[in-house]
Parts: sequence; C-alpha cells; structure tokens
Amino acid sequence: MLRPVFNSALTFLAATLICSTPAFAQLKAGVINLQKAVLETSEIKKAQKDLEAKYKSRTDALEKNQRELADIQAELQASQGKISASRETELTALGQKKQRDATRLSEDLQADVERDRNEVLQRVGTRMTEVVRKIAEEKGLDMVVDVTQAVYFKPVLEITNEAIAGYDKAYPAK
Repeated sequence: MLRPVFNSALTFLAATLICSTPAFAQLKAGVINLQKAVLETSEIKKAQKDLEAKYKSRTDALEKNQRELADIQAELQASQGKISASRETELTALGQKKQRDATRLSEDLQADVERDRNEVLQRVGTRMTEVVRKIAEEKGLDMVVDVTQAVYFKPVLEITNEAIAGYDKAYPAK
C-alpha cells in the first residue's frame, strides 16, 4: 500500500525537477581569423603601399648610408697596413660617424613606421569589430570566436571572408 504512494510521489518529484530546469537553447557560434580578416582588407593593403611610399626616401637614405659604411669597412680591411695612420684614423672616425647615423636613421624610421602602422591597425581593428558584430546579428550568432582560440570548428562556421567583404564594402579604400 505504501509502495504505490511512494512511486507516485517519486514520479511527481521527477516531473517537477524536469519541468523546473530551464531548457538550454542551442548556442549559435561563428569563427573568424581576425588577423587574416584585418590584414586582407583593401584599406590595410592601401595603407601598406602608402607607408612604403611615405618612407621611401628615408629608407633609401638609410640604405645609402649602410652602403657607404660597408665601403669604408672594406677599404679599411683591404688597406690594412698599407695606408698612413692619419688616413686610417680618418676612415675609422668616418666609419663610426656613419654607424651612428645609420643607427639613428634606422631607429627613427622604425619608430615612425611602427607608430603609423599601429594607428592604422587600431582604426581597422575597431571597424572590423563593428563589421563582425553586424554580421553576427544578421546571422543570429550568439558569439564569434577567434580561430586562434578554437581547438576545433566546422569550416561552415567561419565568417572570415564575409568579414573582409563586409569591411571593404563599409569602408572602401580611398
């Protein structure tokens, strides 16, 4: 007699637990190779060409300085013991000056290029985030994960090419 009451109470508790737990909604995710997406935009490609053009004269000056330094070093080595002490001192001093100039030119150029490059990457990265957010909303995605953080994903989940196309459409290179 207690057994049927116990079974029905147990059934009622189980049904209550099952109905009270929230049903998990299916999570929709996308995967993006953010680095590739940013680097393959037309704006980045144009910016790279613009930076090369902007710093061409300084790059050429640095290369010229380095060639002159190499020539001085070669002359010093080739004429070891064959030139006067004053000429050797003169070439050594000139070589040291060229080395200092090359170092200064190189460091200044690198700093300027890096500053401009980071500015462009920051702008494009911010814009790309907006584009990815828009794509995610249009596709009804709950989250987008960078490919570097994904251990495994199905290729159908990747939205990298859509992000590149969406970016180029929203922000065409001028």
